[in-house]
Amino acid sequence: MPHRSRFNSVLPFTALREVFKEGYRFDHFIKDLLAGLTVGIIAIPLSMALAIASGVPPQYGLYTAIIAGILIPLTGGSRYSVSGPTAAFVVILYPVAQSYGLNGLLLATLLAGLIMMSLAFARLGRLIEYIPEPVTLGFTSGIAVVIAILQINDFLGLHIADMPEFFFAKLVTLFNHLPVIHTGELFVGVVTLASLIIWPKFKTPIPTYLPAAIIGTLAAFVWGFDDIETIGTRFHYLLPDGTSGAGIPPVLPSLTFPWQQPGPHGVPLHWNLSLVIELLPAAFSIAMLGAIESLLCAVVLDGMSQKRHHSNGELLGQGIGNLVTPWFGGITATAALARSATNYRVGAVSPIAAIIHSLVVLLAILLLAPWLAKIPMATMAAMLLMVAWNMSEAPKAIKLIRQANLGDVLVLLSCFSLTVIFDMVVAICAGVVLAALLFMRDIAQMTQVKDISGVRKHVPVPLPDGTAVYKVSGPLFFAAADRVFDHLEHLSQEKQKIILYLDGVSILDAGGLSALERFIERRIQDGCEIVLADLQFQPLKTISRSDLKPLANQLSFTATLAEALD
Repeated sequence: MPHRSRFNSVLPFTALREVFKEGYRFDHFIKDLLAGLTVGIIAIPLSMALAIASGVPPQYGLYTAIIAGILIPLTGGSRYSVSGPTAAFVVILYPVAQSYGLNGLLLATLLAGLIMMSLAFARLGRLIEYIPEPVTLGFTSGIAVVIAILQINDFLGLHIADMPEFFFAKLVTLFNHLPVIHTGELFVGVVTLASLIIWPKFKTPIPTYLPAAIIGTLAAFVWGFDDIETIGTRFHYLLPDGTSGAGIPPVLPSLTFPWQQPGPHGVPLHWNLSLVIELLPAAFSIAMLGAIESLLCAVVLDGMSQKRHHSNGELLGQGIGNLVTPWFGGITATAALARSATNYRVGAVSPIAAIIHSLVVLLAILLLAPWLAKIPMATMAAMLLMVAWNMSEAPKAIKLIRQANLGDVLVLLSCFSLTVIFDMVVAICAGVVLAALLFMRDIAQMTQVKDISGVRKHVPVPLPDGTAVYKVSGPLFFAAADRVFDHLEHLSQEKQKIILYLDGVSILDAGGLSALERFIERRIQDGCEIVLADLQFQPLKTISRSDLKPLANQLSFTATLAEALD
């Protein structure tokens, strides 16, 4: 069936091929060009800020936006997604960068790319459907809090050289350094944050982050650049020809073996099997978060555009992008929801808009590198604080807490707390398990037993003494079966013949079958005759494979309740 190809096919270039199959015209290209220019302007400051937050120099965020920003929309399955560095990865990438340097970070990204490609070939593109909304809200809100905490150092100008790894230790360190707040950098940060909040109210076509970067830089100029830390004062580069400089190198990303990139102390790591094994947990975290975020972004865009993405094709594109990008110095990339939504809202028609956005970032490196070096670190921190706030979806989380049942609230709060205190993988695993357990509890409670012996709709004539009909409704699975049959045993204690009306039982699993066999065995030993009536297909199939067989005057099966009553 045609619609199944979206779920089952694993082919590159699916979104691009679909667009050209529908017909791509010159006016479509103009719309893509304008959308790409707009999103590219947004991506320039954000890519630098997210690279810095991830523990690497800002140019590597720009390289990511260029290489992954071209490869992923070109080979992926979502026509409006824009990929590049995203805030969600900061909590995973920062510890890896601190421990293993850029070298180890690129290796983890390579491994994550391979894992995402494996997920695509295993046709697991629909896995997003199995992540409950409270889990998603919980870990994204937790990531937002972690990102915000990491920005306080630069926002307040505390100049803490070594930030502790654990969350509460970070809070203690920040609190202890509060007396040394740098007034100038706090001024720049506040001005930038205010511009990020106020600018959208003017409803201009100019994206928010560009004027915020300019206004923050002007605030630093007014205060005095000599007293403000900027990208140029914190980061320096050395080119292969011996050229050195401050800020961002004005050169294109070039093919460089990842193992030649600097390690934690500037010395390349020696790649071996033990290092790969050490980085596998981080790579798995990157791959899972990348898959979840990319597919969630694609689902949101589907809702906005009334189009349909190819889930496995999108996973394959993400895998290819993360496999290739590290060879050009780029860090982990995935679909960015805010940039992708902007891309669609300003008129994008195809993945070509996302490719144009990457070319805009490329031109910025060549033409604007000296100016980008002037951007204050406090401005970068203010931008990331706004990103964290938008990512947290606080109004949505508050609404869920107010309106959802206690189980969903518990899942959200658990995921949030575990993300902040430990990490995202622990939070997602615990959240999914907790949500599954609570769901099973709710489903198990739906399985009920009712004595319908006197209900004339089902039993039109009175039954002989010692005979009863019990209707079982709901799935008979391991979480419900023992309770149901214990209750049945109690109800049928004094009966010599019972009819179990099972048309409402849609599922009978191994646990349910085992409980049914034990119930039948006990009641037969008590001298009771049992009739199983109106079994549905799946329970009947399960019983047919078991040892339950008709026994004269003890156990029988009928196709309908009427036959059982006769």
